[in-house]
Amino acid sequence: MDVFITTGVFALVFIGALVLLTTRSGDAEQKQNLLRRMARPDDELDVDILRRQRPRDRSELLAVLARLNLLRRLEENMWQAGIYMRLSEMLLIVLLMMLAGLFLGQAIWHDMLFGLGCGVGLAALPLIYIRFRRARRMRAFGQQLPFALDLMKSSLEAGHSLNRGLQVVVQEFSDPLGSEFRTVLEQTRIGLPLPRALEDMLKRVPEDDLRLLVVAVKVQNEVGSSLAAIIGRLAEIVRTRQRLRLQVKALTAQSRMGGMIVGLLPIVVLAAFSLVNPDYARMLFEDPVGLKILKTAIVFDALAFITIRRLLKVKF
Repeated sequence: MDVFITTGVFALVFIGALVLLTTRSGDAEQKQNLLRRMARPDDELDVDILRRQRPRDRSELLAVLARLNLLRRLEENMWQAGIYMRLSEMLLIVLLMMLAGLFLGQAIWHDMLFGLGCGVGLAALPLIYIRFRRARRMRAFGQQLPFALDLMKSSLEAGHSLNRGLQVVVQEFSDPLGSEFRTVLEQTRIGLPLPRALEDMLKRVPEDDLRLLVVAVKVQNEVGSSLAAIIGRLAEIVRTRQRLRLQVKALTAQSRMGGMIVGLLPIVVLAAFSLVNPDYARMLFEDPVGLKILKTAIVFDALAFITIRRLLKVKF
């Protein structure tokens, strides 16, 4: 009976967390508030662009964690992932998921270590989701960037200013590139210099290809040169880097898939034996010695999976 109650509580928590992540991510008011807050990452006061002070969404515990930059990093990752919700709500989701996993693991295996591991695993799901959304958004931004550079080059060659070229980019491109450059234009309208606005965008979108554009604009602003030629050459460099990245990904695809299969093979084999011959695998879950063996196997399998991922991660 306890298993069914715990499973029901877990289902309710999981559905509630999923609804929050999917519905609040499209809230326009939360999006605008977070855009204003991230546009001034070094400010002490949490104010909007009209300089109206808003109530701070932090308790004493959140303030302590903020000093460690953990909350700032999580907030930036949420913003970069396109999830526009309060930081306290995300922390509440993580806490509820951890408690649900803790009770679920305790009810099924009657072991505190398994319950703690299940709780940590479920608490990591929202963070993994944020990381997945962030990676997908950054990848979409990188794919749009060369075409935006071509459009900016054409606008400059036609005699328009760089701000006008950015306006054309905002009109022609959708999220995420269009919204990021729209934020840059809004910052320039309230008096922020264009190089500084681009630097702020680089903090929000930490892409190496975008860094090249920021450096080019800063150099042209300080020294003076043909920005159209620089942006045209930059578009070629960005496309070359993207082709190289895809080639590296294709060459390491077999090794990455092999590492994933090796890491998941023990879990698949154990699940298969549990279905074919339940008595064969029951000792691992009921016998004390079997539980110790299972815990050790889980730890070593996780370490092996992480090691393989680190070895196959190519940096260039």
